[in-house]
Amino acid sequence: MKYVSTRNNSKEYSFEEVFIKGLADDGGLYVPTSLKKFSSDELSELKNLNYNDLSTEIINQFSSDFISKDDLTSLIKKSYSTFREKEVVKISNIGDLKLLELFHGPTLAFKDVAMQFIGNLYEYYLSKNDKKINIVVATSGDTGAAAIDAIKGKSNLNIFVLHPNNRISPVQRKLMTTVEDKNVFNIAIDGNFDDCQNIVKQMFSDLNFSKSINMSGVNSINWARIIAQAVYYFYTYFKINEDKPISFSVPTGNFGDVFAGYLAKEMGLPIDKLIVATNENDILHRAISNGDYISKKVKETLSPSMDIQLASNFERLIYYVNNSNSDITSDIMKKVKYNEYKIEKSNLDIIQKDFISESCDENETLEIIKKNFEINSIILDPHTAVGVGAANKLNLNDCVVLSTAHPCKFPAATDKAINKHEELPIELQYVHSKEENFQLLKNEAEAVKNFVKSKL
Repeated sequence: MKYVSTRNNSKEYSFEEVFIKGLADDGGLYVPTSLKKFSSDELSELKNLNYNDLSTEIINQFSSDFISKDDLTSLIKKSYSTFREKEVVKISNIGDLKLLELFHGPTLAFKDVAMQFIGNLYEYYLSKNDKKINIVVATSGDTGAAAIDAIKGKSNLNIFVLHPNNRISPVQRKLMTTVEDKNVFNIAIDGNFDDCQNIVKQMFSDLNFSKSINMSGVNSINWARIIAQAVYYFYTYFKINEDKPISFSVPTGNFGDVFAGYLAKEMGLPIDKLIVATNENDILHRAISNGDYISKKVKETLSPSMDIQLASNFERLIYYVNNSNSDITSDIMKKVKYNEYKIEKSNLDIIQKDFISESCDENETLEIIKKNFEINSIILDPHTAVGVGAANKLNLNDCVVLSTAHPCKFPAATDKAINKHEELPIELQYVHSKEENFQLLKNEAEAVKNFVKSKL
């Protein structure tokens, strides 16, 4: 399978290039030139596979030119051996909805599902190449911890994680900043997540710098993240075992997790609607409901991983709905940069065939946590609560809500809602007392570049 950039599809790339580079030199995102479309008979053959074997079958469609199927099978087995659930994820009931629990990995968030795989994929690459790689990643809370856990202690890999200072939960921060491995560097940026993400993009775009440090990225813009996350949509559909399409409600800020669902649907999985569930930072809800993709000031909320106004992965959808025209996509992204983009009616009609959206404000989020604890005796993290709230507002049948994080990571939200919070698992409680280590830097790409160079 070959790949192209959303902003210039005249040049093709291999999976290895796409994985290692993360972001295209022109600032675009990589997408495959074609997709495997599973027939109903082929889906039936996948139906009874366990999670690891299903992962192998899905991911192999995209990576066979880079890693053999046997090696991929071993790598996936290693990646998911650290999860508390044998089948990696778990499906539970919550009233008329189903919850897809994605937080059974080492850092208690859905990001672990892709990140453990990616960490081992880097190690596989480096076993065949005499190189050193420096990973630079922005996080709105969970990506950083998942990436650090996957990369820490690995030879010939360094990881630099940018997080918005004082804008993620203390547990999210401590899961990153208490790691003592010498190849891990935490950076607090005086700004919001969009600022952190823009700095990382600027660093990639500075080709002299990015090539000089052999820079790579593991944000949700990395295609390997998307394909690893697409697997749990297939797994869930097969386990629910209904002979009709189902919908998924996805709490999302950067559009990566819900785009993985779109990928699964494009590959033939019977998905009805993908619900884009947002908090008060509702640019994606506004975009999908009425075409308004004008960013506003980021609000700090109880669901900080969604405190985002510019969703990087939305560019991939823009590319597809414009018939894979990279010139049009490039022009649109220039408008997005200057906050001037409004989605045309014809494109909006295409988007709304697959996507529907809703948002929940802070009071609604707290009420959802409270109500579900009273009725179902389940404590929801605030992001999952937004997903539940969006599903309830839209009243879709056969709907699965992606539960993206363990509630123990957000005690302030659950304490406020029900005067109760879940404790961290015993093996992670050390973060409460362990010394933190991070560097506070200005909201400037040059400051981060200089810091990175000083550590190499």
